Amino acid sequence: MDLGLRDAHVLVTAASSGLGAATARRFSLEGARVVINSRDESRLQATAKAIEAASGNPVMTYAADVTDPEAVQRLIAYTVDTLGGLDVLVTNAGGPPSGVFDDFTPGDWEAAARLTLVSTVSLIQAALPHLRQSKQAAILTINSIAARQPVANLTLSNTLRPAVAGLTKTLSLELAGDGIRVNGILPGITGTERVRYLMESRAAKNGTTVEMEYAAAAQSIPLGRIGTPDEFANAAVFLCSPAAGFMTGVSLPVDGGGTVATL
Repeated sequence: MDLGLRDAHVLVTAASSGLGAATARRFSLEGARVVINSRDESRLQATAKAIEAASGNPVMTYAADVTDPEAVQRLIAYTVDTLGGLDVLVTNAGGPPSGVFDDFTPGDWEAAARLTLVSTVSLIQAALPHLRQSKQAAILTINSIAARQPVANLTLSNTLRPAVAGLTKTLSLELAGDGIRVNGILPGITGTERVRYLMESRAAKNGTTVEMEYAAAAQSIPLGRIGTPDEFANAAVFLCSPAAGFMTGVSLPVDGGGTVATL
């Protein structure tokens, strides 16, 4: 199926590894022109080279901290100047630390809000003037199943992810008249570095092993296994594509049916 993304101008943030990298790779395989971002230039370069080897298309990089609004402005300017415009914005950032309410200081809450919510707001605000000039504009917020129901030991995410989902739905209504589709995607337990960190945290808390926590997580998912980044990316790129042109305001779980599962 041709998703209609050839030569589309795409920015994916937090894309040096994990779900962001897999999503950028799928865009590039579809023929899109892609800029990837994270804070680590060396990891970005390695990821870009791996994607280019798979797709045969050049992938550009820009290192920036998306919690810094001024850096976000520079990132969007670079993307537009390099690609000649912007059609698709995929907002993504590393998740906040795991823990329960008593573990966190007011500073922790402020940092988590900047990472999870404010970065999304900053990226969309900076991108909107350029997306309004696109004939196939789409925004995708990479969120979490924590937006739908609380996940054990993830108090920060459980509080902030629903705010991103609310922003996504609100913008889908406000921007529909501009022809800009806005969707969200809610990954469940997927084979990424972030999930391994969560499994390590849970193992330390429960006095178990990481392998035991992965096994318990898989058993809690109706499909009986954790997801892969490529499975997530397939859904993410579809939502951003003209093939999903009548879809907006969706927060799509990609979780093996395991929204009731806990990490």
